[in-house]
Amino acid sequence: MTSSAAPSVISPALPVLAEVVRSGFVEGHHRGSLVLLAADGSVERALGDPAAPVFPRSSNKPMQAAAVLRAGLDLSGERLALAAASHSGEDFHIDLVRTMLAEHGLAPDDLQTPPDLPLDPAEAETYLAAGRVRERITMNCSGKHAAMLAACGPNGWDRASYLDPAHPLQRLAHQVVEEAAGEPVTAVGTDGCGAPLMAISLVGLARAFRSFVLAEPGTAERRVADAMRAHPEYVAGTRRPDTWLMREVPGVLSKMGAEAVQALALPDGRALAFKVDDGATRALGPVLARSLNLLGIDAPVVSRIAYAPLFGGGGEVGEIRAAF
Repeated sequence: MTSSAAPSVISPALPVLAEVVRSGFVEGHHRGSLVLLAADGSVERALGDPAAPVFPRSSNKPMQAAAVLRAGLDLSGERLALAAASHSGEDFHIDLVRTMLAEHGLAPDDLQTPPDLPLDPAEAETYLAAGRVRERITMNCSGKHAAMLAACGPNGWDRASYLDPAHPLQRLAHQVVEEAAGEPVTAVGTDGCGAPLMAISLVGLARAFRSFVLAEPGTAERRVADAMRAHPEYVAGTRRPDTWLMREVPGVLSKMGAEAVQALALPDGRALAFKVDDGATRALGPVLARSLNLLGIDAPVVSRIAYAPLFGGGGEVGEIRAAF
């Protein structure tokens, strides 16, 4: 019996980025790839295979937000930050998505996000305790989708097919990703929210973030970077590392993605991108904190992000820690 599934490709073992330590015993490892860029854009450090294509997942959102601006949508401030967000589902997030939809003659039912609970676990508990059910607007990408729908109106583009990779808006997003990364998209998939997802390398992803912070004021790319940095709580949430970093480290642009992807750029052009191969988001904080240390960032928020305890019997018995 033959299978129509594509054959899998087994890569050489990637280096360990983080190890799981319980009661002094290393019980597991998280492998992956990472790249650090110097201020001039050159590769300063590389681990694993950062030239291989990955799906950046929500780390692509700044590029998608730039695409809606290039399409002519007039967004700024909190609205533009929310267009680049993986929001936590806090009340102020949902309220602004509703407002954005109403401002453009849209309703929550126009969103094609899958119904979901708030991304933040504490918000999800409160949401369920109130007897509420999964909604499209609660999904963490609803701000991005509201902006995409809004961008269709002035252009006369079909809203029902706004997630089709062949849609004019998605072709524009594809173009922005390639321009920012400085390399071609090698694959197009479907993200968790249903939007097209463009594969680039981690080097390309780091260069994309670098290009946003170094872009000329007034360009779509710089407008997105400035809005995200000015309103980071709308990009993530009050209990999220992206928010903490953009609040406490001047000029940093930071955005995580599903499957343990992270990209970040500093205002002088230094940048990083990494992916934990098994998608374990619990390793994000320790790996990100160590990467920031290697870039010379020594701030209290870095230690806060690095803290990833393991528990046993109701007490703290270990940690997940960087291993490079």
